[in-house]
Amino acid sequence: MNEQRVSRLNEIGTVRLPSLLGDALVAVCVLAAVLAGCTSPSPTSSRDAIASGSSSAEPSAPSAPRFAAGGPDTEDYDESKGYPIGDRSTYFRIPFLVGSHSHLDQIFEGRVIRRAPAPSSLARVSSEPALRYEFGGETRTLDDYLADNPATGLLVARGDTILIERYQYGRNDRHRFTSWSMAKTVTSMLIGIAIAEGHIRSVDDPASAYVPALRGTEYGRTSLRHLLQMSSGVLFVEQYTGLDDVSRLVADTFRQVGAGGVDAVTPFNERVRPSGAMFSYASVETQVLGLVLRSAVGRPVADYMQEKIWAPIGAEADATWLIDRSGQEATFCCINAVLRDYARLGLLLAHDGNWRGRQIIPAAWIEDATRVAPYQAHLRPGIATAFFGYGYQVWIFPGERRMFAFLGVRGQAIFVDPASRLVMVHTAVRKQAVDPGGREAIALWRSIVRELGG
Repeated sequence: MNEQRVSRLNEIGTVRLPSLLGDALVAVCVLAAVLAGCTSPSPTSSRDAIASGSSSAEPSAPSAPRFAAGGPDTEDYDESKGYPIGDRSTYFRIPFLVGSHSHLDQIFEGRVIRRAPAPSSLARVSSEPALRYEFGGETRTLDDYLADNPATGLLVARGDTILIERYQYGRNDRHRFTSWSMAKTVTSMLIGIAIAEGHIRSVDDPASAYVPALRGTEYGRTSLRHLLQMSSGVLFVEQYTGLDDVSRLVADTFRQVGAGGVDAVTPFNERVRPSGAMFSYASVETQVLGLVLRSAVGRPVADYMQEKIWAPIGAEADATWLIDRSGQEATFCCINAVLRDYARLGLLLAHDGNWRGRQIIPAAWIEDATRVAPYQAHLRPGIATAFFGYGYQVWIFPGERRMFAFLGVRGQAIFVDPASRLVMVHTAVRKQAVDPGGREAIALWRSIVRELGG
């Protein structure tokens, strides 16, 4: 065994969140160094072929969405050129972040997740609430936050009502913003549905029970529970150097350099500790779960999501999920959706899987997914990471109040507080994939819960 690689794994498996949300994003998906080596040409298919069902009209009332042409450091994102999207070699670099993060399914191939025949209604308050939060020794407002943080979209909802909806950098409510690793949480929710429907027998089944091609491999011998909890014990280095394991996973999945499918996960086959003993963030483990899900339900993951989640919650716009050359979704990342549909997804979890009287995801699954059991010390906040704990592909806040988050690099997040039914959706183009600015997003969220959550 390569001792240097094992040493790096040990670092990953210990405290790694001194910058709170900033380092939580270290643990999610793909950084610029990983993606800088992409060289394939951009596809020619048009995103216009996918209907959105949203409107970008200017607001006619204070409670309507508010749009801004600019944002912090617009010149760095080439505002003068209309925020270009780049191509497969530049999409994760400045100045292309604004354009690419709202057009990723134009750069790469994705499977469409069709909107609901009848979108669900979301009410709006008569006027946007005034927010104040403390950060850096001063009292700040939402306008202050947006002036200093490169958020492309920010939406706050409570129950079935939108309280705040803002956009920057010329983005609007028709743009599909990429999820990065927020998709991991969606994958977990689909696993929960598949278990409830009998497609998957138990989280304690090994992955090879559903993907025969994994028989004889370490991931094949790993239980779904330990894959969900990122504690397989299999060596996978996710340090975002461009030469590490996650760069190979990216190349073999949505970059479509390799064959995809099972071939994208089998190169990682070295067990360095017992399964279930230590948290170690590894995007490949979500990809294994995606393979299990595809095999268990007998159809593409995006199609299953469309039927089981997207249509039932009344999604107003088509979404997409990037795929590899085999047609398998990159389930560790890469859903693209409009902001209000991300809000609907967060509200579904805020209601413990119930959407307006219909139980979409088993409430027991969400409870298990968003709490750390007493016997799972390695997943607790302060042990799994310095700040967040980890559930079933979900980041868990510390404290008695149950709060959790979907997180993705460069500032993608959905924060959920079930007690108050509050949700905050945050899409962004932070210049560093791991950015300490994420701490301010947490300060804003905590203030929202205090002021609006009751």
